[in-house]
Amino acid sequence: MQTKEERIPENSSTPAKFILLGLSDEPNLQTALFSAFLIIYITILTGNLLIILLTLTDHALHTPMYFFLRNLSFLEICYTSVNVPKMLLNILSGSRSISFLGCALQTYFTFFLGGSECFLLASMAYDRYLAICKPLHYSVLMSQKVYTSLTVASWLSGFLMSFGHTSMVFTLPFCDSNVINHFFCDIPPLLKLACGDTSRTEIAVFAIAMMCVTFPFVLILMSYAGIIAAILKFSSSEGWRKTFSTCSSHLIVVTLFFGSACIIYLKPNSTYFPNHDKYLSLFYTVVGPILNPVIYSLRNKELTAALISWNQMWCIHVHI
Repeated sequence: MQTKEERIPENSSTPAKFILLGLSDEPNLQTALFSAFLIIYITILTGNLLIILLTLTDHALHTPMYFFLRNLSFLEICYTSVNVPKMLLNILSGSRSISFLGCALQTYFTFFLGGSECFLLASMAYDRYLAICKPLHYSVLMSQKVYTSLTVASWLSGFLMSFGHTSMVFTLPFCDSNVINHFFCDIPPLLKLACGDTSRTEIAVFAIAMMCVTFPFVLILMSYAGIIAAILKFSSSEGWRKTFSTCSSHLIVVTLFFGSACIIYLKPNSTYFPNHDKYLSLFYTVVGPILNPVIYSLRNKELTAALISWNQMWCIHVHI
């Protein structure tokens, strides 16, 4: 329930702040939520930073695949840092408010980084397609210039599409309520707070989401269709096993990220269920970033070997 300070006059078009309800309003659960998400956040930072350090320091990992993986880890760190620290601060302070500008920036960077991840995952799928289907020409087709350009294009695509999303939503008038039933400023609950006819904005936002999610996903499907076609030509089970081992980590990450994102953003606004969607959004804001280092470390022999080697060198250095 809103206090007097939190209510917005009906003729107001720009609230000074929004109120984020978070995952639960139960006072007894706040300490447990804070502890759980603090541990998760530290784990995400540690795991993804470790992947970045390993792929930078080990020369055997200076390949296009690990260049993409390094960018993915950096994306996950930034992506989680947009939302989780604010949630932890709100739980710790007891205040659930976020300024209008802060909310706009949080929305912008969430979709900027999320959109960039969509295109980066598509670039990683294309890299696997070339490595498996065109191994003799791989070094030429996936040169440093090519994989660098693909990565820059991924970041730039997220940057431009997020600008369209955010500008359309935050130029709407908000005059009924400033209470967001979510743990971060997400577009579906924000559209529910807007006044007047928002159908055109909803259509435009949906169209941008379609481009940002569907287009990379189709590219991923095309890449894996080519990979499957190549696998079917393998006569040995060893060829099947190596190919599956190479692609399985990426497939798990794609399923987690795109699965939850499609359910939330590629559906009519009329079917929006606040409690259901905010818990589902944990899969791409928290679960994905914490699982990525685990998935890639456990299912990648080169990365595991680099980690063991790095650990042995560290132990020798400590003893010396």
